[in-house]
Amino acid sequence: MTRPQLPIVDTTTAPSTAAKLVDDFTPALINQGAHYLCPGCGEPIAMRLLMEAVEEMNLAQKTIAVFGIGCYTAYSNNLDVEVLQALHGRAPSLATGVKRALPDSLVFTVQGDGDMVNEGLQEVLHTMARGESVTCFLLNNGVFGETGGHMTAATVLGQRTKNTLEGRDAKEHGYPIVISDLIARLDGAAYVARGAVNTHTNVARTKKMVKEALAVQVSGQGSSFVEILTMCPTGWFVDTLDAPDYLQDNIEPIHRFGVVRNRAQNIEAD
Repeated sequence: MTRPQLPIVDTTTAPSTAAKLVDDFTPALINQGAHYLCPGCGEPIAMRLLMEAVEEMNLAQKTIAVFGIGCYTAYSNNLDVEVLQALHGRAPSLATGVKRALPDSLVFTVQGDGDMVNEGLQEVLHTMARGESVTCFLLNNGVFGETGGHMTAATVLGQRTKNTLEGRDAKEHGYPIVISDLIARLDGAAYVARGAVNTHTNVARTKKMVKEALAVQVSGQGSSFVEILTMCPTGWFVDTLDAPDYLQDNIEPIHRFGVVRNRAQNIEAD
């Protein structure tokens, strides 16, 4: 099939007519599409696909989200679902209490790697080990973005941050915690996956993981966990346009994409 020829647009002068909004593509469960996160940040993409998954699975009316502390917390007042704010690192424990009190609700957490893997590692590990019927989402960019861009426990070797300007060094800083692989060893974790939002293909794959994780909770088969690798060009000291490739070349070889554990049976994610 021959593609139609698009008109040539002169960009050297101002347009003769003003632009107009064709459509508002903000997901229905995000009240305001505008945000104040850095250009090139991957967290808004992750939040979008989370909310799209909840809407497409018709789960909005029973959803309660629990937020940690990080740049993504800007969305805690911007979602058309019930949202609770946890203390730093404590979102899985708060989510556990909510789910036990309201067992028919859909409860998920949103945390960054600083919040989860540094401040509250014990919280998510014990929650997954107990097999609590909650879903935990980790937005992993390898930096404490909100508090200055310094190293986290998930920062990969060689990664530059505000306090590892020469790159993370194993002798001085230790090795990164590969959290999804660690959680996958726990019998209470029914579904564990790691995705990313640096390409359209990875966004689609990650959205499928999100829906599968939520379906595990709906079916009552145990805990579910999805780690989402996100871009942070500001914290990585790279150009905005280079951030997706930086994630692919530096972060993904350590925090590898894919379903890490799946012992769930007959989950229906559509």
